Amino acid sequence: MTDRRLHLNAFLMNTGHHEASWRLPESDPYAHVDLRHYVRLAQIAERGTFDSLFLADGPQLWGNLAQRPAGALEPLTLLTALATATEHIGLIATASTSYNSPYNLARKFASLDIVSGGRAGWNIVTTAGAEAARNFGLDAEPAHAERYARAAEFLDVALKLWDSWEDDAIVADKAAGVWGDDSKIHPPAHQGPYFSVAGALNVPRSPQGYPLLVQAGSSEDGKAFAARYAEAVFTAQQTLADAQAFYADLKSRTERAGRDPGHIKVLPGIVPVLGPTEAQARAAERLLEDHIVYDHGVARLENLLGLPAGALELDAGLPADLPPESAIEGARSRYTLVVELARRERLTVRQLIGRLGGGRGHLTFAGTPEQVADRIETWFTQGAADGFNIMPPVLPSGLDAFVEHVVPILRARGLFRGEYGPRQTLRERYGLPRPANQYLTPAPALA
Repeated sequence: MTDRRLHLNAFLMNTGHHEASWRLPESDPYAHVDLRHYVRLAQIAERGTFDSLFLADGPQLWGNLAQRPAGALEPLTLLTALATATEHIGLIATASTSYNSPYNLARKFASLDIVSGGRAGWNIVTTAGAEAARNFGLDAEPAHAERYARAAEFLDVALKLWDSWEDDAIVADKAAGVWGDDSKIHPPAHQGPYFSVAGALNVPRSPQGYPLLVQAGSSEDGKAFAARYAEAVFTAQQTLADAQAFYADLKSRTERAGRDPGHIKVLPGIVPVLGPTEAQARAAERLLEDHIVYDHGVARLENLLGLPAGALELDAGLPADLPPESAIEGARSRYTLVVELARRERLTVRQLIGRLGGGRGHLTFAGTPEQVADRIETWFTQGAADGFNIMPPVLPSGLDAFVEHVVPILRARGLFRGEYGPRQTLRERYGLPRPANQYLTPAPALA
């Protein structure tokens, strides 16, 4: 038994993470735009005492309409609705620093934090892909390094905006006729390469000070950004050794950046395919793979690898002369993970697409609840994770099965909470302090 406790985040994706999940008889192909579906999922995750739930997002139409349910409700709008249907669980939304402005986005996250009573989190992405760029008047996506430089300034501005109100700026003195104290407002007056932001935020400082800051990039630029800003990191590794190496590297980078490495939580993704027996779990996995339309997978893989259409053959391995990672301006870390997986296990393109169909590079594990709990415990206790980003292959059944059958095992082993206890902010649940306002100078110590 360990004194540490797991952090569990529920990554909710329409009918499930497996690309063929919508084709199963149990699935509702319209669930991706049904508020009732997401309320049900949030309440299942809260029943399992998860720390948080998470919605991915991007400012473009993903893939093609033939492949799987496409389009998504705007996550901050959806999470505001879920805040009224839940009481404890954290609410993490993805938003891009490449295609937003700091003032509007800082206001939206502060508003969600206030509405939810301190449960908001921001998954910070720089958004790869030319499709998104063309939706914002650009001919091509900005270079990888430029996207991260913009993201760093975006975060600096957002932090100034969230701190632009002191916690006690509202006086509410009816007798004196004084509602607030203007001396406690701090306009950022920011001028930088990417942004010019003059005035203070038009929302008071929120319960957490600012939302939990989450990041998901694992490239060199991504890890440097995470070490500077992130408080939780969603990551993807296929092996224990790779996960341990990433964990140690990120904790070391965080310490070198002058931060407490305990204040950054590493949560790899896992796609648990559950069954009462291992054979039944593997049969469930095969059923999903049998529903994959491989033409879609080939096109998506060619795009990820920077290859022209028609470059891949289903029953052959990946070409020997793939572009180097440095030539990829999109998702560099995912490119490297997929190539290494294919090379290490000598997978054909067909086999690789089958492996990626459930989690797009995240660890997919088929087994009994005990076997899934064993894998989670091993990574947690052997320096590979502070918790996990749970990615059910089919929703809602996969999340319900995890809560009903895996969570009790983790609780019995002393790894996970049995109940929420007193009401906490999301930041408190992740064991993080409420940030001090950067505009306040601590009083000097008395002699």
